[in-house]
Amino acid sequence: MNNPSSSPTTPLLAVDRLAVDYGLKGVSLPAIRDVTFELHSGKAVALVGESGSGKTTTAMAIAGLLSPNAAISGGEVRYRGNRIPIDDDAAMRPHRWRDTSVIFQGAMNALNPVQRVSNQIAEPCILKLGMSRKAATERAMELLELVGISAERGAAYPHELSGGMRQRVMIAMALACNPSLVIGDEPTTALDVITQAQILKLLAELRSRLDLALILITHDLSVVAESCDRVMIMYAGRIVEDGEVTDIFANPMHPYSRMLIESIPDPQRGRRMVRSIPGDPPTLQNRPSGCAFRHRCPSAMPVCATDIPSLVSTRQGRVACHLYSSTNEEMVSQNV
Repeated sequence: MNNPSSSPTTPLLAVDRLAVDYGLKGVSLPAIRDVTFELHSGKAVALVGESGSGKTTTAMAIAGLLSPNAAISGGEVRYRGNRIPIDDDAAMRPHRWRDTSVIFQGAMNALNPVQRVSNQIAEPCILKLGMSRKAATERAMELLELVGISAERGAAYPHELSGGMRQRVMIAMALACNPSLVIGDEPTTALDVITQAQILKLLAELRSRLDLALILITHDLSVVAESCDRVMIMYAGRIVEDGEVTDIFANPMHPYSRMLIESIPDPQRGRRMVRSIPGDPPTLQNRPSGCAFRHRCPSAMPVCATDIPSLVSTRQGRVACHLYSSTNEEMVSQNV
């Protein structure tokens, strides 16, 4: 997709007020609301939050891969300045793999157990790029080498590879058609910590080498410290904090962000004991009025029960919390 009017400052991806609803027993329930952010080439942002926070729904909406009971109810997504039809499956097909690809979690379930891995990597090259079988197979072998697997292992079936190797195969498949944006849907799930570190290091190296933009979905803040530039903390379908990784780790502004960080052991700072977050996140059917985090928040105020906090800009990013007023000298209202 080329946009003649785009400039070097045009973001690769722009998400504007994105909203998604899920249909359940004839009722439409809000899953995400007012999700707005930009992502430039070569940059990586992590979507972080507990299960049900909306991070996977956000990413799958961007890729046009929502489940059948989900629907875009507001907002838009632009790729290189052009609006993409995320609500139209047929119209999105030319964009998938070529512009945006996904590294799915659970490689053993995502890979076809009766197809050799080289054939699975070659398939999108044939279907999307029109390559011959021979050229696509050669491309598959190159990609295996790129992700640190010997080309000869392309003849293996998924069950013949270790968990880490299967995840590398998934990464190779995601890179098959040279996309500019890769979405990693918890790509280190079920891997041991050593293999997890290897996969995250590989993603960082590929991002630098290929100038990829990366959206990393995770519930664990500790996995993004070395692999992402920015973190967006999500809760109950909304962005509650967005900023540089170093800023949020050093000075989390939202109470939820702070409590997430305190739930990670940090031997370097002498914090080996972790603090759990009391209570449970709200469900789609039971979203409270006002701030959705108020029942678990130690800083909740009366206004939190009635008003949804606006996302406002700060010197280190954005935050949605009534502790920070748009009239504060360090805050500027953000219309998102």
